[in-house]
Amino acid sequence: MIKLSNATLDQLPGSVLRPTYDRSRLTPGIVHIGLGNFHRAHQSWYLHRLMQQGLAQDWAIIGAGVRAFDAEQRDRLAAQDYLTTLIELDPSGTSAEVVGSMIGYVPVADGNGPLIAQMADPAIRIVSLTVTEGGYYIDPVTKAFDAGHPDMAHDAAQPDTPRTAFGAMVAALRLRRDRGLGPFTAQSCDNLQGNGTILRQTLVSLARLSHPMLADWIDANCSFPNSMVDCIVPATGPRELALVQSFGIADAVPVTHENFRQWVIEDAFCAGRPDWDKAGATFSDNVHGYEAQKIRILNAGHQVIAAVAEVMGLTTISETMAHPLIHAMFRKIAETEILPHVTPVPGMTPAQYLDLIDQRFANPAIVDTVRRVAFDGSSRQTGMVLPTVRDGLRAGVSVQGLALVQAAWARMCQGTRDDSSVIEPNDPFWPALSKRANEARANPRRWLEMKQSYGELVDAKVFADAFDRWLTMMYRDGMAATVRRYLEAD
Repeated sequence: MIKLSNATLDQLPGSVLRPTYDRSRLTPGIVHIGLGNFHRAHQSWYLHRLMQQGLAQDWAIIGAGVRAFDAEQRDRLAAQDYLTTLIELDPSGTSAEVVGSMIGYVPVADGNGPLIAQMADPAIRIVSLTVTEGGYYIDPVTKAFDAGHPDMAHDAAQPDTPRTAFGAMVAALRLRRDRGLGPFTAQSCDNLQGNGTILRQTLVSLARLSHPMLADWIDANCSFPNSMVDCIVPATGPRELALVQSFGIADAVPVTHENFRQWVIEDAFCAGRPDWDKAGATFSDNVHGYEAQKIRILNAGHQVIAAVAEVMGLTTISETMAHPLIHAMFRKIAETEILPHVTPVPGMTPAQYLDLIDQRFANPAIVDTVRRVAFDGSSRQTGMVLPTVRDGLRAGVSVQGLALVQAAWARMCQGTRDDSSVIEPNDPFWPALSKRANEARANPRRWLEMKQSYGELVDAKVFADAFDRWLTMMYRDGMAATVRRYLEAD
């Protein structure tokens, strides 16, 4: 077994692709906050592929984080010179590639002093983030900045020693302004519609709480490109560690991914950017169209099947798609209740995209767990599914299947499967969700009374009545029988 490092790259098996560029000559241009699997399989890979062409040598990535987990991740990556083995899971076989575009990782410290200093370095021209859909301190119903959140209150009161990534970015931008260094581009890479716009709102609103003039400077000088990111990247566990070892590589943090990537970016960078399009990314003025198609069909599609599968005791997404009832439900809901609200993008109609997603979800080589996909329904259901419910109600299109999806989410949060086995907590707000779900067992409307998720939908009779009927049926007849009843209905 070859321990992954700069010194051992030449010793890796010939079948493993590796950096052909001199990593010692790379200089940093990007700080990325949130060094999880997705970033390393996606944005980091695009930059690596540019470097393989002899380009972007001054755009290397410095990793960063603000949680205890990030310190552990830093140690693991530092021990292997910040290299990552990516394993592509194609039904026809697997392949491996070592990515070298990351060259450092900021020490994780209380008050985030090292992170602030790194972002204030004039060499850094982009600060990018993957901090999850629910990590931007916005009200899920109004979409306004949540100034009352304890984290935001802390960072506003103690702007020099913030606890969040956003507070650290504001502090770094204050240093850059005061030193005459100019702004950086703040780039969200999370699955949020209008992710750049949301990031602008969070940064500017937080800055305004303590430094109003700085907030105006950030708003006027920084850029916040919207983007759409897409690649299915499972969590790393024993299977993935064994898989990288099968290539003869000892990598403590390997990443597996599907044989598909897409990155559509608004070309709005105030301090320059790499030519990501030369590695397959797309620069477009219609990011909204691409992201709407992806969020409405792929991300919402995951939520359509995840809770149903969890309650029925299925463990992987490919297994779920192979289940005839769930697959038929997925197709019916997507075709009749989601696609009517999605517009085509160049080269891809909504129907074609649905077929592509169907194939990707069904890929048996991707061991993507139902549990991972079902995680954080409080953000994903509200952000990815409920907007289509509202569109359907406005347009007079059926929302019966989407009401079933919401009932399945409530049923899952009750905490047991149909076979009476326990569903372990799987949401940042699990205790509150579980309490409400158990109340909804006798009175389904109690679930819809969660204003932070449903807002006015509790008063939408067509939707609320369907939710009531489906949840009652799930407890009375079981999940499979309820799905079958939905499929039999006109």
